[in-house]
Amino acid sequence: MPETHTPQASIHDRLRLIKAEYLGVPDLHLTRQQAERLWGLDPLISEALLNALVDAGFLMRTHDGRYTRIGGGE
Repeated sequence: MPETHTPQASIHDRLRLIKAEYLGVPDLHLTRQQAERLWGLDPLISEALLNALVDAGFLMRTHDGRYTRIGGGE
């Protein structure tokens, strides 16, 4: 039986992966381009995922364009 993946499940999986990385490395500070390379994301998907995590209050974007966890290492 072929495995089916819905875009929604894939997005949730990617959000969980990104959150796990930031939780595992509290002082992680990535640009969007670094996140794209690290997680193999295209620019539109990476922007949407990172913005969703900013909107959820999990990440913040610094003045130099890096994404870091709110309450993470400084």
